[in-house]
Amino acid sequence: MKEAKEMLFSIIVPVYNRRDEVADLLRSLEAQTDKGFEIILVEDGSTQPALPDGKGPEGMRLKYFQKSNEGRSIARNYGIAGADGDYFIFVDSDCILPPEYIASLRRSLAENPVDCFGGPDAAHESFTDLQKGINYAMTSFLTTGGIRGGKVSMEKFTPRTFNMGYSREVFESVGGFREMFSEDIDMSTRIRNAGFSISLFPDVYVYHKRRVDLKKFWKQVHVFGMSRITLELLYPGSMKLVHWLPAVFTVGAAALIIGSFFWHWLIIPLLLYIMALWIGGIIATKSLKIASLGVVAAMVQLTGYGTGFIKAYVNKILLGKGRDIRQEVEIRKGSNEGL
Repeated sequence: MKEAKEMLFSIIVPVYNRRDEVADLLRSLEAQTDKGFEIILVEDGSTQPALPDGKGPEGMRLKYFQKSNEGRSIARNYGIAGADGDYFIFVDSDCILPPEYIASLRRSLAENPVDCFGGPDAAHESFTDLQKGINYAMTSFLTTGGIRGGKVSMEKFTPRTFNMGYSREVFESVGGFREMFSEDIDMSTRIRNAGFSISLFPDVYVYHKRRVDLKKFWKQVHVFGMSRITLELLYPGSMKLVHWLPAVFTVGAAALIIGSFFWHWLIIPLLLYIMALWIGGIIATKSLKIASLGVVAAMVQLTGYGTGFIKAYVNKILLGKGRDIRQEVEIRKGSNEGL
């Protein structure tokens, strides 16, 4: 492996009808202080190409591929096949990278030369208040236990594909992404099981726009909850206490609300939790409005994930419908919703 100062990074982005977001991403890449990278955009069956003329900003090292719709994991693997980098970096099309992203990554790898890395996400000042509220809900220790890049976490750090990278050596040993939901957790697990090192780089962060409305957000986290059961079937014993918490919250909150019609004091624990979320949001965002939206987003997140988790647990584990999950994961062709 080359020294960090000599590495070329390949930034691989799967795209599906995200023209405006890709434009924002490319502007942020154009502003990087460290130019030692290439950009690989893979249009996965888009009907509205991000680059209609096939060209990006002048002077950028960019490769632009268009292919039929097969799913975001296959699109990422397609990008890897055309990459020249020593490290493959994966970000989502709805991300913006701060100007020091590549420089911070190079510095972090020089100090800690790991095989695979991941970084946290944050809310950019240009994001809507709802996007900032959703970001708070997804990154707060009170909702996710710090598993998405927090400094304090209830389980081992697992890189996510909105901000993740690994070496060419890892790819040659482990292979590419499998087409499934939570493909990044699957990939990280395979990397760790193969004996490669994984680390969180706190300073290598991205601005992640996430969903722009609560209905889409609920649908997304509902699928996340379902996919956690798939991961447990693929990797028995991988499910930890933190993964159960949204389901426990969903059932517990419903019981407290129903019970409060008979004993009013039962609602107090739920109200105290909501108050803690709200105060934490005020401290984190310095905004009453964003903190309030963050509480709403947290309720959507916890119940969406919790109901998806419960649904899949009943169907795939209790009813035994997940016995052929390994074969299903290998042959599934996914949709592009969420790219």
